[in-house]
Amino acid sequence: MGQIKVDKNVGGIEGLHIIEPAVHGDNRGYFMETYNQRDMAEAGLNMNFVQDNQSMSVKGVLRGLHFQKQYPQGKLVRVIKGRVFDVAVDMRKDSKTYGKWYGVELTEENKKQFYISEGFAHGFLVLSDVAEFCYKVTDFYHPGDEGGLAWNDPTIGVKWPEVKGQYNGTADSEGYTLADGTPLNLSDKDKKWGKL
Repeated sequence: MGQIKVDKNVGGIEGLHIIEPAVHGDNRGYFMETYNQRDMAEAGLNMNFVQDNQSMSVKGVLRGLHFQKQYPQGKLVRVIKGRVFDVAVDMRKDSKTYGKWYGVELTEENKKQFYISEGFAHGFLVLSDVAEFCYKVTDFYHPGDEGGLAWNDPTIGVKWPEVKGQYNGTADSEGYTLADGTPLNLSDKDKKWGKL
């Protein structure tokens, strides 16, 4: 393989992969290939990306857990500024790991990428003052096709780092904070998702 190292099926969940690009740096800065189709194919990852997305979020923002119902998307995600905890939940009903989750910290320093195959719910929590998040997807966005899970669904049991608070039976973030007192910040839509 060329410029990437792939840790396949992380957490024992088929379809989740951590990708670490080779970073070439010196006192002037660094260079890395963030995506190389040939290297991905050599690693057995034959996805076809159709769109690149980028978002910026402030500390305490939690986005997710989102999935697409009829048009599932594979996602290759990375952080170019700041630090997030990124989570995928297996939504494939025929999977032996259905309902299981895996999370990884993505930062501008570690430059790790997380590939989440089709059939997973996805979300992330911003742990730095600001985070810029980039991701490639394997299908276009289809309005009205989005589904979601409560970020704090106790049947899934995601262990969000630095989050303090007690489950109140809903996805509402009221009463939840990060360890430094920053309140969790969810969209109105994300406060209404139900359990698995």
